[in-house]
Amino acid sequence: MSMSSPAPPSGPSIGESAKAPADAPASSSDWRRLFSLREMGVYYALILLVLVLSVTTAYSGRPNYLSVLNVTNVLYQSSLTAIMAVAMTVILITGNFDLSVASVAALSAAVLIGTADAIGFWPSVGAAMSVAVAAGLLNGVIVQLLGINAFIVTLGTLTAIRGVVLLYTNGHSLSVSNPGVIEAMRAFEEGRLEVALPCIAVGVVLIIVAAAFAFRARRAREGLPAVCLGIASGGVCLIALGAFQREALTLPKPVIYMGIYAAIIWFALTFTTIGRRVYAVGGNSEAARLSGINVGRYKMGAFILCSAAAGFVGVLFASRLRSINPAALQGAELTVIASAILGGTSLYGGAGSVAKTIAGALLLFTLTNGFNILNLGANYQGIIEGTVIVAAAAIYTVGSAGRRK
Repeated sequence: MSMSSPAPPSGPSIGESAKAPADAPASSSDWRRLFSLREMGVYYALILLVLVLSVTTAYSGRPNYLSVLNVTNVLYQSSLTAIMAVAMTVILITGNFDLSVASVAALSAAVLIGTADAIGFWPSVGAAMSVAVAAGLLNGVIVQLLGINAFIVTLGTLTAIRGVVLLYTNGHSLSVSNPGVIEAMRAFEEGRLEVALPCIAVGVVLIIVAAAFAFRARRAREGLPAVCLGIASGGVCLIALGAFQREALTLPKPVIYMGIYAAIIWFALTFTTIGRRVYAVGGNSEAARLSGINVGRYKMGAFILCSAAAGFVGVLFASRLRSINPAALQGAELTVIASAILGGTSLYGGAGSVAKTIAGALLLFTLTNGFNILNLGANYQGIIEGTVIVAAAAIYTVGSAGRRK
C-alpha cells in the first residue's frame, strides 16, 4: 500500500461516510437531495398536472391535451411572462425585487404604438427600449443611492408609470395604421420556426458540458456531481425530440426569443464570474463587498436588466396586437413574481434557478389552459392558483428549515 496521502475530499455532505475515498462516486444523499421535493418539486407538480389534465380530457371526450397544437399554445401564452420572470429571478437573487415590470412593459408598448406610424417600426423599438432601460435605471438609482426599500420604490414607480401610460394615451386605445409598420410587426412577432436541428445541437452541447463536468470531477478525485445527470438527461431528451419530431417541431417566434434569452441568462448565472458574483451579492452583500465586489453596481444592473426585459415584452405585446389600451398588462407583475416563487427563487436573495422559473411559469399557464379546456369558472381558477402558490412557498420554506437542521 502506498504511503502517499490521497487528495482530501471537498467535504462530505450530510449522510456521507467520512471514510469514503476521495474518488468515490456521489453518495446516495447527493441523489436524494437532487431529486428531493425542494429541488424538483416544480417539475413534479408540472408533470403531475399535465398527466391529470391529459387523463381528464381523454375521459371526458375532449381533444388530446398533449397535442402539439395545445402544447405550443401553452408555450406561446407563457412566453412573455417567462421572459419577465427570468429577469425577475436575477433581481430576486440579488436580494431585491421589482413590482413595476408590467407597468414598464405597458409603457414600452405604448411608446412603440404611439411613435411607429411617424418614425417606423425599428426606430420606435429603440425608443421603447430606451424608455424601459431609463425606468430600470431610475429604480436602481433610488434604491441603491438613496437607500429606500425596493418594495416601496417599485410600488411607487408601478403607480407612477401606469399614470404616465394614461397620460401618454390620453386614456384611449392607440393603434397602428401604417401598412409597412404592421407588416414589420407581423414579421417580428408572428410565424413559426423549425427548431429540430437547434434542439439536436443544444442537446449535443449539454452532453459535452456534462462530460466536461464529470471529467473535471474525476481529475480532482471528487464524487460525480449530481447535476451532471440532469444536464446529460436534458441533452438526450432534446436530441430524441429533434430526431423523432423533426417535421412537427415548430415553435412561435416569442417562444424562440424566450428560449434564447433564458439560455443566455442561465449560462451567465451558471458558468461566469458575473453569475457567481450575483449569487454572492444576494447571499451576503457585506461579505461580497469585503471581497471586492461592487455590490451597488450588480444590484443596479439587475434593475436595468429587469426593466429591459419588460421593455422587450412590451415590444412583443404591441407587435402581437398592433394596439394598446391604458390597462394593458395590469396585474401581470404578480404572475411574474409567482412564477419565480414557484421555481424556488428565494425572496431573501442568494438562491434562484432560471429553468425552475420557466417551469413555474409553465405551471401557471398550464393551470389556466386546463381550466379553459375544462370550462372551469374564473372564481375556481383564482382559488386553485392561489392555493398552488401558497403550497409551493410552504414546501420551499419547510425544506429550507429541514436542511438547516
